[in-house]
Amino acid sequence: MDQLQPDDPQTLGSYRLLSVLGAGGMGKVYLARSPGGRTVAVKVVRPELAADQDFRQRFRHEVEIARAVSGRYTAPVVDADPEATLPWLATAYVLGPDLTDVVTAHGALPEHTVRALGAGLAAALQEIHAAGLIHRDLKPSNVLLAADGPRVIDFGIARAVDGNRLTQTGVVVGSPGYMPPEQALGQDVGVAGDIFSLGGVLAFAATGRNVFGEDLAPAAMLYQVVHAEPDLTGAPPMLTGLIRACLAKDPAARPSPAEIINSLAPGGTGQVLADWLPSSVSSTIATHASRILDLETPAAGNTPIPVPGPGQGFGPAPAAHTVLDNSAPAPAAPGRRRFLGIAAGSVAGVAVVGAGAVWAMNRKDGSSDDDAKDKTDRTDKKKPSEKPEVFKTPANGVAPQILWHKTAGHGGLNYLLPPLAIGPTVVISGEEMQGFDVKTGARKWRTKEIEATSSAGKIVASGGMFFVGSGDYDGTLVGFDAQTGKEVWRTRLGGKLTAKAPIGADDKNVYGIAEVDDPDIKKNLTAIYALDIKTRKIVWQEQRDEGTEDYGFELTVVPGHLVYTDGRKNLTVRSSSKGTQLWSKKVADGSVANKVAVHGNVVIVSGKTMRGYDLKKGTLLWTLPPAGRRGFQPPFVFDGVAYAFDYDSGVWAINPKNGTKIWMSTDLAKEPFSSCLVKVGGNLYAASFFESGGVYAIDARTGELRWTYNDTRSFEDSWRVAAAGNRLMVAHADELYAVPAV
Repeated sequence: MDQLQPDDPQTLGSYRLLSVLGAGGMGKVYLARSPGGRTVAVKVVRPELAADQDFRQRFRHEVEIARAVSGRYTAPVVDADPEATLPWLATAYVLGPDLTDVVTAHGALPEHTVRALGAGLAAALQEIHAAGLIHRDLKPSNVLLAADGPRVIDFGIARAVDGNRLTQTGVVVGSPGYMPPEQALGQDVGVAGDIFSLGGVLAFAATGRNVFGEDLAPAAMLYQVVHAEPDLTGAPPMLTGLIRACLAKDPAARPSPAEIINSLAPGGTGQVLADWLPSSVSSTIATHASRILDLETPAAGNTPIPVPGPGQGFGPAPAAHTVLDNSAPAPAAPGRRRFLGIAAGSVAGVAVVGAGAVWAMNRKDGSSDDDAKDKTDRTDKKKPSEKPEVFKTPANGVAPQILWHKTAGHGGLNYLLPPLAIGPTVVISGEEMQGFDVKTGARKWRTKEIEATSSAGKIVASGGMFFVGSGDYDGTLVGFDAQTGKEVWRTRLGGKLTAKAPIGADDKNVYGIAEVDDPDIKKNLTAIYALDIKTRKIVWQEQRDEGTEDYGFELTVVPGHLVYTDGRKNLTVRSSSKGTQLWSKKVADGSVANKVAVHGNVVIVSGKTMRGYDLKKGTLLWTLPPAGRRGFQPPFVFDGVAYAFDYDSGVWAINPKNGTKIWMSTDLAKEPFSSCLVKVGGNLYAASFFESGGVYAIDARTGELRWTYNDTRSFEDSWRVAAAGNRLMVAHADELYAVPAV
């Protein structure tokens, strides 16, 4: 949302303009208010089109027809003046972002949301076609998501513009990737053309991308639409058949709007649109609502200055245009608190049923509007007194709704590495690395300079930075700023060591394994080293014992000590300040889990049994048998208690001092657990090894299962989970989700 410029009009008809929502082929779109306080979107024709009398005649005709479209799923025309110097059209302002912005911020939408979206859009096309119109430009940016259902905007405008352009050689008016093949070829377009566009919109919502290709030139995109089949990979299987039918090349093979509604909403659109939006989108609508309502109409025609929002949402206010009020005009320029109070008591306000109730009753920060009464003078700077984000705890057995969702794309995610939360940023890795805002899911950065793959090894973090091997196998270690994704430094370790991936870090040093580059030494020797993060100089370097391996490293850094294993079941403890080896021993006990945990003076190792060793001496302190189960996976210590999975889908809580069992919960998971376990508040959060499991919330005091989250997508891939404050960063195949830790 941009401020008015000197060359922008201050009023159009009786409407006072507030700000610029966007611009397109026909002209500009403004946010405006009537003298009675009604908020509208006013679309103003460009001067060169306004001077064309043929265009004016077509525009006048389209306004007359568009007035007849006043259904539930369109933004109705409320006023127009086709005879003005600059003809304009005012539609009700829809309080909600467009589909493009939603998918950009949250990724592909869940199946139930796409199903409801399709039913609503099919109903909108029924309304438009019944009025004698063909939309001709249905695309994600022309679909707005309101709390009570989708809205289609800009119907009829494409016809008014293209009436004199379709006769020009080589000119095709529409949006490549969403226009039907017959429109791309310059042929006659009927109502079935809108069905093809609807299929493209649903495919975009279900997959998070244009299914005919992305980043293509318009001509290449049109070729794909005419000749290629859509790539529906990732679309919910239950919707794939319908979407493919909508995208049929032959218009006669496409379903009608009524058939689509019957398929997606046999019980009626009202049923599927109840609570149809993910909670994260509903929260963003609430944020956008407060931003819009904070815009006050200026006196004496001065340009209004929007009050900054709380830093959430879809960046600049979306070019969305929704209904604020279909009732009689309210008193002039109502304030935000007054409006929310009116809306809470009237369906004619902004639909406060279902997901929409969040506007007045449950703000995104968990507070009521009364708690926010002094925020109208807020600035972009976060106030020290701002309340922390609080999520409502669901009942046992009920998983919370996801906050946002992203599809990694560009080679996907490394299934071996969980997300890494570093302050306000979560870092994921695959063929490229990407950083996302923990709260909003907005992508902050991406880099293709490195590949944090299984061959390049793990990622370690410290002090707002993360460190990886370069992926070029040249022994380079690279440090990045986690908030910007920019490279801070890289080093070859003085040229005498060929670094492998780092294995750990503390607040001063990065620790890693490297090959010794010495032509006088015939043996292949490896060393462990400490590198100063600030100076990039080697602090110490120690040769490792013969018989140890240079793979399978898992390092645990504790004050004063480094504790690590290698691929040959060696457990080693060193001084972190000097690198001196304190002890090393074989701890083979069948299948030994590489990751160890440390509590106080006890090193905890898993295998067929769980054992505790003295940190400084290496003596065995205790052994815990698995009670007839198939041994233990890696241990974790949270708040003085050790936790571990066994290989039979059980979870154990153990006293790390003496190895006694506190509790054991069996058969919690549908599938075996992976090696991910985190604790937030009073809950443990565990991840399944297979897609049919998901993420499990377990009461840390009792071992009771509280809820299970699963995206119901069949990826044949494990789940990974990491904690980021009061949120969980959940990865499944190439998908990244933010889930409340409640």
